[in-house]
Amino acid sequence: MKIFTGERLAELARQHGLSKEYLRELRIVSSVLPFRVNNYVEQELIDWTAAPEDPIFRLTFPHRDMLPPTTFAAVAALHDAAAPQEVLAKAGAEARRQLNPHPGGQIEANVPVLHGNPVIGLQHKYRETLLVFPSPGQTCHSYCGYCFRWAQFVGSETRQALSAPAVMTAYLHEHPEVTDVLFTGGDPMIMKTAVLSRWVEPLLSPGLEHIRTLRFGTKAMSYWPARFTDDNDADDLLRLLARCVAAGRHVAVMAHFSHPRELSTATVRRAIARVRDTGAVIRAQAPLVAHVNDDAATWAEMWQRLVEAGVIPYYMFVERDTGARNYFEVPLARALDIYTDAVRSVSGLARTARGPVMSTHIGKVALDGAPTILGTKVFALRLLQSRDPGHTGLQYFAHYDPAAVWLDDLRPALGTSIPGRAESQ
Repeated sequence: MKIFTGERLAELARQHGLSKEYLRELRIVSSVLPFRVNNYVEQELIDWTAAPEDPIFRLTFPHRDMLPPTTFAAVAALHDAAAPQEVLAKAGAEARRQLNPHPGGQIEANVPVLHGNPVIGLQHKYRETLLVFPSPGQTCHSYCGYCFRWAQFVGSETRQALSAPAVMTAYLHEHPEVTDVLFTGGDPMIMKTAVLSRWVEPLLSPGLEHIRTLRFGTKAMSYWPARFTDDNDADDLLRLLARCVAAGRHVAVMAHFSHPRELSTATVRRAIARVRDTGAVIRAQAPLVAHVNDDAATWAEMWQRLVEAGVIPYYMFVERDTGARNYFEVPLARALDIYTDAVRSVSGLARTARGPVMSTHIGKVALDGAPTILGTKVFALRLLQSRDPGHTGLQYFAHYDPAAVWLDDLRPALGTSIPGRAESQ
């Protein structure tokens, strides 16, 4: 695998004919936010004849609008003045602090405590599910510009990473309510199979029978499907998944597919088939983001291709309130229209995708519709999953706002209240 980042990324863009002005903007933005592209994405997924408008290019390469205008101008002035590297690094760190690097209480509220000490590298937001961030898996084959965990990839931010599987198992022994363990990152599939096994196999041990589901959050099927086909330990990885299934665990590969083109290559189709042959289930999720997949036809095509490949459409997320959100965000009203039109364009097998869904501090909030009730147009909202299990399934209303992009923009309506919010109608 060839990796392009920093100046190598700029050189790659230059080789493909991008302008000098774009290369300047690339260097400015990438001094604040992380970018990484590999040769599979470069050669198989990006249509360079359409760059910089190509959706996969937009997904993986910098754009000046990923930074607020004042931030871009300030950092650009330093670049143009050839400021020392330490000055640029300080400016980049300050810019990142303004971009809400840890949304949804990832550090403040989701980190659990073991023997009186917080465990950075675990998150326990929902009663049944524990997220695990193995330290060797805290990077990706390529980076998505919309990633809400972009702070994992820059050295100046708090990094969620756990160095020892023993801490994970010790926590799980004390929490029998946990049924699902989700390995996340970064991307756990960046790890060699021998390393991944050291994290997975303890969960098959006596005393942890309450762990019924093993999930792996990964973009590898999109960005490096050879991980499941041709890498030198790909067969070992498939045997590990099959071993988990044989041990009675449900294995769910939570694949991130953002655009139907990511399903177009022979390698990804083979990867999907090989993983399914292990007995694992593949579910697909992604955010709805501007410039990449913000139209119903794109989602309908992607869902249909997923179903044909044996993958279950799972979530259409709303872009989270972090990082380059101003560049990628789509108003909730438009997101609802896109989801509704896409669902109407496919058969029932593809309608398993839930959306639009906001993954917020209080839980996963679904936007179910925009009805008019007693003369008032509202958003109908529902908590699919809640930090407080007693709130799961709760329905409520918010005033219809065509400009709203996140839960915090909404005002409660019709006498209902939004859990975790102090205001009422």
